[in-house]
Amino acid sequence: MTEEKKAALEVIDRKKDVICSVADQIWEFAELSLQEFQSAELYCRVLEEEGFRVERGICGIETAFSASFGTGRPVIGILAEYDALSGLSQEAGSLTRRERTPGGCGHGCGHNLLGAGAFAAALGVKAYLEKTGKPGTVILYGCPGEEGGAAKAFMARDGVWKDLDAALTWHPEDVNEVATGSSNSCIQVQYKFTGVASHAAGAPEKGRSALDAVELMNIGVQFLREHMSDKARIHYAITDAGGRSPNVVQPRASVLYMVRSNHVAEAVELQARVDRIAQGAALMTDTTFERQFIDGLSDTVSSFALERVLYDNFRELGVPSYTEEELAYADELAETYPGNDRIPGVAAANDGEVREQVRAMQKAVGHKMNAFLAPLYQKDAFKAGSTDVGDVSWLTPTAQIHVAAWPNGCPGHSWQNVSCDRTDIGHKAAVHAGKVLAAAAMDLYEKPELLSEARAEFERRTADGYVCPIPADAVPVVPE
Repeated sequence: MTEEKKAALEVIDRKKDVICSVADQIWEFAELSLQEFQSAELYCRVLEEEGFRVERGICGIETAFSASFGTGRPVIGILAEYDALSGLSQEAGSLTRRERTPGGCGHGCGHNLLGAGAFAAALGVKAYLEKTGKPGTVILYGCPGEEGGAAKAFMARDGVWKDLDAALTWHPEDVNEVATGSSNSCIQVQYKFTGVASHAAGAPEKGRSALDAVELMNIGVQFLREHMSDKARIHYAITDAGGRSPNVVQPRASVLYMVRSNHVAEAVELQARVDRIAQGAALMTDTTFERQFIDGLSDTVSSFALERVLYDNFRELGVPSYTEEELAYADELAETYPGNDRIPGVAAANDGEVREQVRAMQKAVGHKMNAFLAPLYQKDAFKAGSTDVGDVSWLTPTAQIHVAAWPNGCPGHSWQNVSCDRTDIGHKAAVHAGKVLAAAAMDLYEKPELLSEARAEFERRTADGYVCPIPADAVPVVPE
C-alpha cells in the first residue's frame, strides 16, 4: 500500500467519531423514502463543514444532493442512501423486540450505515486528492427513496450518471464480499378505478363497480402469467377495496402493481401489457381509471474489472474484527430468528463449490459474525431482489461491496437489523466499507488503465442500450 493511500485511510480513522455520529443521528431520524429531510440536511451541513461543494435538491428531488471535491477527471461517484422502513422502530442493542416509538420507523436495511460508509469513503478520497494534488473529482451522491421512490433511476433519466468514469457503493449485509451478478428490474404503477355507487339489491343496474374492475384486472394478469418469461414476476396489492358494505356497488377501488424482470427492456414491455389489461377491465365494467406511475428501476450490469479492484483492496485491508462481547451479542441475536445457519453470499447462492468454501470459513470463525472475506466470484449470478443501483450501472461502470453489519442469516428488513445498526458492530461495518471504497477509488485515480478496462467491458455489456423505466413526465412519489 502506498504512503498516500495509507495517509488517506488514516483520515477515515481520525474522522471515525464524526462518521459514527452521523450514522447514529440518521438511525434516530429514521425517515421514510423521499421524506428524509433531516437526514439529507445533516449530510449537506457536515459535508460543507468538511470542505465539499454541496448542491441540494438535485433532479428536482428535495432530499437528493451531491457533494463534490476536486477538479478534472477521473470523476468517481460514491452512492449514499439514508431512508428507513415503516413499522420497524426498535431499541438499539436489544436482544428482544422493543419499540422506541410505537408504530414508528427504523433502519431495517441499514441505510444509516450505508450513507455513513459512503461519507467515510468520500472523506478518504478527498484527503488523497488534497495530499497528492492529482487531477480528479470525487462526488458523493445523496440518493433518497431506495425503499420506494427509486431516486437513482430518476437521476439516470436526467443523465446524472453519464459523466462519471465509475461509481462505487456498498450495502450492509451478513457477509463480507464483492457483490456481483444481475438483479431484477422493477416497475410500480397504481391503478385507481372510479365507478358509480348504487344499492346493490335495489338498483344494481345503476351501479358501476370499481371493485369489479380491480378483480377483472387481477384475473387478466393471472392469465398473462402463462405468457411471460420464467424470470419475470408480477405482484399486486389491493390498496383500496372501496368500502366495507357489501350491499353497496363500490364506486372506487385501487390496486398497486409491481412488474419485475431480469431485463429492464422486458419489464417495460410487460408493464405496457398490464396497462392494456387495466384498460380492458375498465371497458368491461364501464368504469374509468387513473394510472399513477410510482417508480421504476433497472437490473444491474456487472463490472468484473471494478469488482477485481474492490476485491484486491478488501483482501489487503481485511475484514472488521470484534471483541468477545460483540461476538457474544451477535450469537445471542442470531438465536432470535430462524435460518441463522445459512451459507451467505451471492457466490454461495449460485455455486456449490464456493458454497462449501464459505461453509468451511464459517466453521473456522466459530461465531455468527462472518468475520472472513468470501471468495471473489465472477460467473453468472442472479438475485431476485431489485435495487436502483442498477440504473447507475447502465450509464457508467459500477460496482459494490457488502460488509458484515449483522450476524449470519439476519433477516432483511427486520428489528434485529435495526437493533444491530446502532452498535459497534454496525459502526465498524460503515468505517471499514468507507476504507475499502476509498482505497479502490484511489487505485482508479492512480492507474488509468483500470478505468479503460472497466469502460471497455461496460460498452460491451450495455451495447443494446439503456431502456429507462421512468417516463419523461414522471416525478418521484410514494404509493398511498
